[in-house]
Amino acid sequence: MEKTIAKLCDKEGISDIHIHAGLPIAIRVHGSIEKIDNEIIEKDEINKFIKSVLSTSQFKIYSDEKSFDCSFTIGKIRMRANMFESMNGPSLALRVLEDSIRDFHEVGFPPVIEELITKRNGLILVTGPTGSGKSTSLAAMINYLNENHPMNIITIEDPIEYIHTNKQAIISQREVGAHTSSFASALRAALREDPDAILVGELRDIETITLALTAAETGHMVFATLHTNGAPQTINRIIDVFPGDQRGQVRQQLSTTLRVAVTQRLIKRMDGVGRIPAFEVMVCNSAVKNLIREDKVFQIPSIMQTGASDGMVRMESTIEQLKADGIISYDEE
Repeated sequence: MEKTIAKLCDKEGISDIHIHAGLPIAIRVHGSIEKIDNEIIEKDEINKFIKSVLSTSQFKIYSDEKSFDCSFTIGKIRMRANMFESMNGPSLALRVLEDSIRDFHEVGFPPVIEELITKRNGLILVTGPTGSGKSTSLAAMINYLNENHPMNIITIEDPIEYIHTNKQAIISQREVGAHTSSFASALRAALREDPDAILVGELRDIETITLALTAAETGHMVFATLHTNGAPQTINRIIDVFPGDQRGQVRQQLSTTLRVAVTQRLIKRMDGVGRIPAFEVMVCNSAVKNLIREDKVFQIPSIMQTGASDGMVRMESTIEQLKADGIISYDEE
């Protein structure tokens, strides 16, 4: 089975592999699903593979909960995996990770991002739907800091995807389940580990969000992701997690700690050679801060429309520019 997976990873543009017992393997190439009718893996072989990848403790969790997230390496190919039971039996959803961390300047970030991620404190949010490249972008940001700044960086991930090696910075990577019981537990500990920057794989619950805001308030750069499709939705998602009587305080904290919310999508290139990221950037300037505090988030798009001098850009403008440059011919809805 490892040979089959490794062979599939050679296909240009592949991002995901879906394996279901007794059914043809499906792969995602340049954003589209393709079935491979002559590649079918049976239940026993999938179970054997799962046991070979997971430790004894991990396999017990999988057996009890009928699903498990992890990452592993086949040869030189690193993958993120979700293993789960379905009506067809054991199944795998595999994300093929790039074999090296993308250079910051090759990702195509808007120029303001380079300036903002080197600040001494604050919250940097990278948002977008599943499969939009959030992990790749965060890895590029952390790698940029690692290459250029002597600092202490702690990452909290579920699972660890890209492996960083110490350069100018020192980096400690912790995986939920393997090295810590939860994002919140690791984030609480991180505040006692002399960090300059903390990466939180996902803001999932009240405790994690509260600790992330506290860390950003107390002199740390905090990088985190959310599954949202734009800056206003991102701010509302964070605030709505909290009970009504706490939302005023959270709005105040967000207005003082948030530096930028970056939303991204991957869109097929017109030449058929892969996909290109399209970015929306909301910089938290004084006008945005006031709208967050005053619970007028719905007015933020108007500020973004006129905020080019601060580095802000709407997704629609990015897409229109990519069309005008002949890079894409349409946007994916």
